[in-house]
Amino acid sequence: MSKSLIIVESPAKAKTIKKYLGKDFSVEASSGHLIDLPSSKLGVDIENDFNPEYVVIRGKGKYLDKLKKAAKNADNIYLASDPDREGEAIAWHIANELNIWDRSHRVLFYEITKNAVIKSIENPTDLSRDRFEAQQARRVLDRLVGYQVSPLLWRKVKKGLSAGRVQSVALRVVVEREREIEAFKAREYWSIESELKRTQDAQSDSFVASLVRFEGDKAEISNEEQSNHILESINNEKFIVSSVDRKDKKRNALPPFITSTLQQEASRKIRFGTKKTMSIAQKLYEGIELGEEGPVGLITYMRTDSVRISNEAIDEARSYIQENYSGEYLPDKPNTFKVKKSAQDAHEAIRPTYVSKIPDSINKFLSEEEYKLYKLIWQRFVASQMKPVIYDQTTLEADAGKATLRATGSIIKFPGFSAVYLEGKEEEEEAKEKDEMRKLPDVSKGDNLDLINLEGKQHFTQPPPRFTESSLVKELEEKGIGRPSTYASIISTIQDREYVLRDKNRLLPTVLGRTVNDLLIQGFPEVMDIQFTAEMEEKLDDVEDGNINWVELLKNFYDGFSDRLEKAQESMKGVETNIACDNCSAPMIVKWGKGGEFLSCSKYPECKNAKAFKYDDEGKIVIVERAAPVVREDLPCDKCSAPMVIKQSRRGEFLACSRYPDCKNAKAFEYDPDGNLKVIEKEEPIIREDLKCEKCGKPMAERKGRYGKFVGCTGYPKCRNIKNIDEKGNIVESKPGAKGRGAKKDAKKDTEEGTPAS
Repeated sequence: MSKSLIIVESPAKAKTIKKYLGKDFSVEASSGHLIDLPSSKLGVDIENDFNPEYVVIRGKGKYLDKLKKAAKNADNIYLASDPDREGEAIAWHIANELNIWDRSHRVLFYEITKNAVIKSIENPTDLSRDRFEAQQARRVLDRLVGYQVSPLLWRKVKKGLSAGRVQSVALRVVVEREREIEAFKAREYWSIESELKRTQDAQSDSFVASLVRFEGDKAEISNEEQSNHILESINNEKFIVSSVDRKDKKRNALPPFITSTLQQEASRKIRFGTKKTMSIAQKLYEGIELGEEGPVGLITYMRTDSVRISNEAIDEARSYIQENYSGEYLPDKPNTFKVKKSAQDAHEAIRPTYVSKIPDSINKFLSEEEYKLYKLIWQRFVASQMKPVIYDQTTLEADAGKATLRATGSIIKFPGFSAVYLEGKEEEEEAKEKDEMRKLPDVSKGDNLDLINLEGKQHFTQPPPRFTESSLVKELEEKGIGRPSTYASIISTIQDREYVLRDKNRLLPTVLGRTVNDLLIQGFPEVMDIQFTAEMEEKLDDVEDGNINWVELLKNFYDGFSDRLEKAQESMKGVETNIACDNCSAPMIVKWGKGGEFLSCSKYPECKNAKAFKYDDEGKIVIVERAAPVVREDLPCDKCSAPMVIKQSRRGEFLACSRYPDCKNAKAFEYDPDGNLKVIEKEEPIIREDLKCEKCGKPMAERKGRYGKFVGCTGYPKCRNIKNIDEKGNIVESKPGAKGRGAKKDAKKDTEEGTPAS
């Protein structure tokens, strides 16, 4: 009997698949990508058709060795990484490294169920060169931009910043929205609202009607004077119903989730960030332990932009609706949904793999977060195959002299799909819908209404709202920026880089984010162009479809990009201001230093003038003049006897010799309770003969620094070995990623956007 090996990405998926297959199959996991571009250099041979210089990812060699060992005894090897571009690249690199082209097959698991797994293995395909090259083109593009633009930001702003082909455009969308808000000028307007009721009704059954026309024209009230004039003219008039319009309306069921709509809805309804949503969805897809049943894949693949559903899944949903709801909830024919032209229709929508696994029935096996997301997916899918919501919408108009007032109300006549699921709304949409879903009394044309209250209300037009993660995903999707697999990483990256922060669930660009955005637009207007980015995504789709050669795509991009790189040294001068340098009259520009933003002369290094500044309430730059040093004749320098002076640094006040730079003596000081200045003498290091430097053998010395006590080699500056110590003077090893003296900086992760390691 021949032996078969299946290689998947994650151990969780491997565990789920194992239980569906017999003893002739072994299942191993690659644990994600094994091969990638090097993190320490560009890794792309631009002169040789952008040939990528792939290497084994640090720490992944053990997984590769394990796969090589498992592959030796296998007659057939099924590469079952995720069914998308990244998964195709993983499969391609494994086939190449293991040299198994003659016995490897590609299988695509869109859901981890027994039937799906067995069917895929019985119908394997070949590796797709086009899909692999689409991923490779994207990877190289991101690397070219990230590794060559980021160092410019280091020089112009500060070390460690990153630029990315897609993340930077997403940042631009957030920054432009913020500037739109800042530039917005509120306009005053007024509304007139009446509280009315039928004579026979109680006051609790009253309703609100708003002015829509006055003297035959549309009501547009711009100030209180106009409002008062209208109020006076209609206050003593009779309110008579002039028209009643009743219509039956329906709201159709929404399609099951795709990646973007799942991220939006999870943000609105259960307050999950995009990254968290995708992480939990991955677990649900790969398999959750359901007691004696073992691991079960609960949802289909979660990176998709298609709303297509298999016939089997539709039949299962319809059977469930028939059995658990009355027949009136089940449409005569299955609901179908239009697939976008740009959608990759090989994938289904995101749905439960088994409708029979009702969320509450498996709740005990799921974490709270897994349960919430699974319930959302399950409800949305079942609801998608139910009848529409039918509601009675009534529009009532009443005349009062020269004025016409209108009230709108809706009553649900048949709940339809809403018996299972209702879509979440952004705050602004929710308030509007809530206002419209109200009951109006049964009235007829000519009926008199009693006036309970009449008042004018002042309003001001509102700026567009800041993005939430949910609305930003929607904006990126509508503009064609990124793809389903990248939305979460894009939004996560701009927050991790501190270009954008979350404030009350809204995304707010930081000063650093604005600075980076403005510089990138100066230096790389095409790369930062939203339309250009969207078109590039379409071209990558064309590579996957076999319509464009990936090398030609890169050549066309790089011709213009390389020219921009050369010019960017000059064009990326900084954020220019209207403030002139008081030394040479050149414009001052905003730069970023260790202490934050400052103004620098645009002719630097010829002119080294720099100024501190702050923003006023209107966001305008105000120069903060540095206080003149205070000479202290009573405090002589203990090195040259010249008077000491009080100076200001970004860390606060300090004493310095007035003969600087000839004498560089400086001291820290503090004020005692009486306001007298007290010099803080630097503590002499304590020699620790019990602690020898493991690098040079000299004794260590105990010192005090900005992060507290530490020991450093007495051979300094030739030997710079240092260690953290605890309160008792014992050496404490620094934890990876810890901040403070002696802590090593984590190597920056080579992100999707290709940020260079530093």
